[in-house]
Amino acid sequence: MSYFDFTNFERSFHHHIKYTLGKKIKNASRLDLLNAISAAVGKYLMDISFETNDRYRQNDVKRLYYVSMEFLIGRLLTNNLINLGIYDPCARFLKKMGHDLGQLVDEERDPALGNGGLGRLAACYLDSLASLDMPGFGYGINYDYGLFKQIIVNGYQQEKPDYWPNRLSPWLIRRSGNRYMIPVYGKIEDSRDRAGEYNPMWTDWKLIIGRPHDILVAGFGGRTANRLRLFSAWASEDFDIQIFNDGDYFKAVGRKIRSETISKILYPSDSKDIGKELRLVQEYFLVACSVRDLIRIYQKTNDGFDRFHEKVAIQLNDTHPALTVAELMRILVDENGLEWEKAWNITVKTLGYTNHTLLPEALETWPVSIVQKVVPRHMQIIYEINQRFIESVQGKFGDNYNDMISRMSIIQEGERQQVRMANLAIIGSHSVNGVAKVHSDLVKTRLVPEFYSLWPEKFNNKTNGVSPRRWIAACNPGLTKFICDAIGNRWIADLNRIWELEAFQDDPGFLERFMQIKKENKQTLARIIKDKVFETVDPESIFDIHAKRIHEYKRQLLNILHIIHLYLSVKEDGKDIGHPRTFIFSGKAAPGYHTAKLIIKLIHSVAQVVNKDPDVNQVMKIIFLPDYRVTLAEKIIPAADVSEQISTAGMEASGTGNMKFAMNGAVTIGTLDGANIEISEQVGKENIYIFGLTVDDVEQMRPRYDPKSFYNRDARLKRVMNAIGSQRFCKDDPGLFRSIYNLLMSKGDYYLHFADFASYVSAQETIGQDFQKKRHWAQKALMNITRTGMFSSDRAIKAYADEIWNIQSQIK
Repeated sequence: MSYFDFTNFERSFHHHIKYTLGKKIKNASRLDLLNAISAAVGKYLMDISFETNDRYRQNDVKRLYYVSMEFLIGRLLTNNLINLGIYDPCARFLKKMGHDLGQLVDEERDPALGNGGLGRLAACYLDSLASLDMPGFGYGINYDYGLFKQIIVNGYQQEKPDYWPNRLSPWLIRRSGNRYMIPVYGKIEDSRDRAGEYNPMWTDWKLIIGRPHDILVAGFGGRTANRLRLFSAWASEDFDIQIFNDGDYFKAVGRKIRSETISKILYPSDSKDIGKELRLVQEYFLVACSVRDLIRIYQKTNDGFDRFHEKVAIQLNDTHPALTVAELMRILVDENGLEWEKAWNITVKTLGYTNHTLLPEALETWPVSIVQKVVPRHMQIIYEINQRFIESVQGKFGDNYNDMISRMSIIQEGERQQVRMANLAIIGSHSVNGVAKVHSDLVKTRLVPEFYSLWPEKFNNKTNGVSPRRWIAACNPGLTKFICDAIGNRWIADLNRIWELEAFQDDPGFLERFMQIKKENKQTLARIIKDKVFETVDPESIFDIHAKRIHEYKRQLLNILHIIHLYLSVKEDGKDIGHPRTFIFSGKAAPGYHTAKLIIKLIHSVAQVVNKDPDVNQVMKIIFLPDYRVTLAEKIIPAADVSEQISTAGMEASGTGNMKFAMNGAVTIGTLDGANIEISEQVGKENIYIFGLTVDDVEQMRPRYDPKSFYNRDARLKRVMNAIGSQRFCKDDPGLFRSIYNLLMSKGDYYLHFADFASYVSAQETIGQDFQKKRHWAQKALMNITRTGMFSSDRAIKAYADEIWNIQSQIK
């Protein structure tokens, strides 16, 4: 481990202020100070990186490459300081100069490299790989803009550019020496080699340049620093300059702009073919740059490809990087002359695929015509993979299984043929895993049962996890100090040790101090709410928080149905609902998802009525915090009393927000979906509020679901729906929410909101009663912390390493 020399650190800090920024310390802004402290940390981190790379080379390690379209890494300074063990000395150093580290941290922008759970999971896994001293690296795209910055205007979501000044980031290291020439478009010319074998020539392609940039990932304890490598797309200078010299200046500039659009924004709209094409080019760009880079690293110490799968593991984070299957085959066969069977054996042994969804619309498919246009050679390879696969299945099962084969085929037939990326990833990988026990079971039995019957040995479960460094130590410093004072700090590296807190569950003084920390976190969030949305909330109220992407299956609508029910109970019935409540929502809706955006408007419209009603606003309030992101989550999660995890059973793959909330002492109200099931098993049924249909119940009910029968027999539900269908919440725009009313009242409500309404209301009533028993509630909250050790991403990474990747810790 590199020795931390604080004198050198201080010297680096002042050097950056004076010679990089050209300022005297007295003239430096808070942003200047942030960049200077980050630069000094970066130098220390670079020294650890050199030591780490030397260790890996000396040990001739097998390396894991985690390929993902998203890495939602959040702000880096605090996390790096904690993992390197230098947070307190840096805070003291700044305090001596009259500056507060916490205020400087607020100057840092969230990197626009991801959107939701997929990207945050990837970031946690990189943290764990480094903290476990394992040779694991990330590959992604160096986006200029994230999904979007969400602002709310008159209750409606509006999308603004989410710009991250990546080229100015002190954490981003430009690797100018290794640039990759990525061919796209063009055509295939059929030809034969000297031996008469088919030798296709990919010609007339256009080139995109992939430029790598690194963000170093500090492991806890400061022993290891791995990297996240991000690629920026640049135009081919040689190609453009020729057009320029020919006099077509506008064409030259236009082509440059189009090329560099590839890494401009996360998830460009794919509602039209031109958007689909850009998305596909973006995915291929990531895959091609990543595969070239990891092969370059492999070839530094290896001749030939016989040991490739013994020295390289590639994990595909969902289907976005599924073209890795075809790209690796192309490089092995076309560029290195391997026989197809040998190349295929290497490819399958190298690749693993993580499935993250059970929603059919979220399983990527691309029109064959677009794949053919963008990567014509890869389309040929996919056809060949598919043909050989179908022949092998027919050889095993015979022609009587044609229906099964059609479902397993990579090519989906129809009016417009599609390439099924999930099928490509499954066929081309040696491991296929889900991300929670129930999700993995449903992948095998309902999503792709045919593949499971063919290759049961491929399928496995790896329940998600989150990093306790980020999601307790960094985001909840008060709780972290409290825990460390009680049981020491070893739990930060081994979350299973946090169970030692159970010894204090009957200590009144301990529980009182514990709940005081929760109150302080709620006070912090209350100040943020006042600052952001100009509403005053009571930190003594129950903070009931629903923070996640806005989607019908995540059922923010069920939450708002209950809120309307409570409102009407107070307003019209004069009912005492018990302890006051603050319902807090946060999350983004996809720009083209009209229903989700209307749900956001409904939340705001109900909030406007409730929050302004003097008969009600002392016992309940509704808040929507815009622009949900890592930095906001780090304030919301520690303040939660109740965590809303209420998706329709069988819809959520796993969830990681549920884990983060529980680790910070929030009690879950949830369905038996995703990792809620495992949380319930760990914390105990007495410390979680489970309601609603099970997965089997949902499947049985869907064909005969009649929402009007629930409406007619539940007066509470009828009153709520009549309020939504009327002008009560949309007096200035009559009929605004009629489409939501019709959606819920129709048999087409796939997410069965009414079926779970009564059970949800009952669970909420129990929460209201239990919260008033202060010691009882404190014990529930404490048990949620002490029994969530298995939800550390360290546990998940150890399972991946042992059972899929075959990589090991390099420090014993």
